[in-house]
Amino acid sequence: MSEKILVLGLPRTGTTSFCAATLDLGFPTAHTAYTDKAIKKATVIADAPVFCDYPNLYEQYPTAKFILLHRDFRLWIPSIRQLLLRMHTNVTRSDGGFSPTIKRVYTTVFSPFTIENINSDSFLIDCYQQHSKQVREFCDINKVPLLELDISEEGSEQALVDFLAIKTEPFTFPHVNKAGKVIYWNKIKHPLKVNALEK
Repeated sequence: MSEKILVLGLPRTGTTSFCAATLDLGFPTAHTAYTDKAIKKATVIADAPVFCDYPNLYEQYPTAKFILLHRDFRLWIPSIRQLLLRMHTNVTRSDGGFSPTIKRVYTTVFSPFTIENINSDSFLIDCYQQHSKQVREFCDINKVPLLELDISEEGSEQALVDFLAIKTEPFTFPHVNKAGKVIYWNKIKHPLKVNALEK
């Protein structure tokens, strides 16, 4: 249970639902982790900046397991587009906005981070596929255990249990952050929830 589990699915691939489940499975979980203390405290770490910074984290935690979440493009594209359009001004502005870490990871994975590109299905699919390719190649080269998972598919829960080699009662991944809302994680009260800005 002490090995790091790095969840590398891009935003809107089910990271919040996944993290809600791992809390109930008994894992200290951070859905986003922006401080060294948050990263150290959590066993499961998802979303930003881990989906971009996993090579550096692997150097710190060479026994980590990787999980690459997937989602049907028909569902992912409108959802990620809505998120990126909302974020665009605060990612690209030079006089404030989001933290440098958030700006860096989004402009790295979704580059060039322009309104025109965000509105292009082919651009978003290319970013998704390139990210998946890079994760697979990294895991292949470094012999990192990798599970690719679509949490909406039948059998995904058992695949996770088998990959992590844990014993648990039957469970299902919750379906949260519906209709484009991304506030569910903030509402969770759980003793194993790790604050992204842990000090």
